[in-house]
Amino acid sequence: MGRARRTAELGSSRTRIRHDAEGIRMSEASTPVETTKGYCPPTVTQVSVFLDNRVGKLYDLVEAFADAPDCFICALSVHEAADHAVVRLISNNARAAKQLLRDNKLPFCELDVLVVEISKGHTLSSLCLSLLGAELNIQFAYPLMLRPNGTPTIALAVDDKFLGGEILRRKGFRLLGEADIRDVH
Repeated sequence: MGRARRTAELGSSRTRIRHDAEGIRMSEASTPVETTKGYCPPTVTQVSVFLDNRVGKLYDLVEAFADAPDCFICALSVHEAADHAVVRLISNNARAAKQLLRDNKLPFCELDVLVVEISKGHTLSSLCLSLLGAELNIQFAYPLMLRPNGTPTIALAVDDKFLGGEILRRKGFRLLGEADIRDVH
């Protein structure tokens, strides 16, 4: 079966994401290969905040999250250019993070990314090799500042998150959803 066909099958069932009682996407345990048709990986919402490239702007953003009682930053990546910066961040509560950004009149966009645990036998190298074998490009990656299960975690944006999530799950990697990072400090 070619990549395009697998992608079409996976993409056709995007509404089959597992949620907890509050509607938060959760991780999924390994699923037997026979039941993976229509598999939709757990994802985490990343927001990309656009800031003027001026002294103190990143501090203002981080401070806004520090004052929020129900929302904290789990991952942060800054990409700077001459006149602006793009701050990619993952929060433990995407809904509250987006509201905080709206309240502070900060422009942002959102993207669902895969969050993957790196553990014994499931290294960064084997993760890259698994995605390379499926001819999937990693658009960007950055680590999370927390370890929900005591192991390092990495956020990934790939060409096809449905296929990428399925490949990584089949290779034994644990994928996390927002519910997995919600109450971790």
